[in-house]
Amino acid sequence: MTRPKFLAAAALLLWATAAHAQQVTVIKLPELQKRLSRQNDTTYVVNFWATWCAPCVKELPYFDQLSTTYAGKKVKVLLVSLDYASQLDKKVKPFVLRRGLKSEVVLLNETAPNAWLDKVDGKWSGALPFTLIYNKQKRAAFEQEFTQAELTAQLQKFLP
Repeated sequence: MTRPKFLAAAALLLWATAAHAQQVTVIKLPELQKRLSRQNDTTYVVNFWATWCAPCVKELPYFDQLSTTYAGKKVKVLLVSLDYASQLDKKVKPFVLRRGLKSEVVLLNETAPNAWLDKVDGKWSGALPFTLIYNKQKRAAFEQEFTQAELTAQLQKFLP
C-alpha cells in the first residue's frame, strides 16, 4: 500500500472510530431533575462519579455492565460525571473513550454543590461515589462504593 493510500485508510479508520465513540452530553440541574423524576415502568440506576475519584473509577465497570446484563429489560443506567465542564474535552471524553463505557454519560455543569445537592437527594452529603436506584414504586440512595455483587443485589430489589 502506498503511503498516501495508507494515510487515507488510517484517517478513515480514525474517523469511523470517533463516529462511534460514546458521546458525553453536558447538562444543567433542571435537565437532571427531569430525568430523576421519571415515572414509568423502567428502573433507573444513576451513578454520580468523577475521573479524580478512585472508588468511582473502580466501580464504573460494574455500572456499565448492567447495561449489557439487563439489555432488553426495563433498566436504564445513567453515569453523571461531576468533573468541571472545562475538563470535558481534556479529561472526561478521553476517559470515557479509554474505558469503553457503553452506558449514557452526562456531565453535570453545576458549581456550588451546596446549592443543588439536596435537589438530587436530601440525604446526600456530597461524597462520591453516590448512586440512586429508583422506579415509580420506590427509590433508594447509596453514598458508598459498590462491588459488582452488591450493586446487582440492590438492583434486584427493584425488579419484578
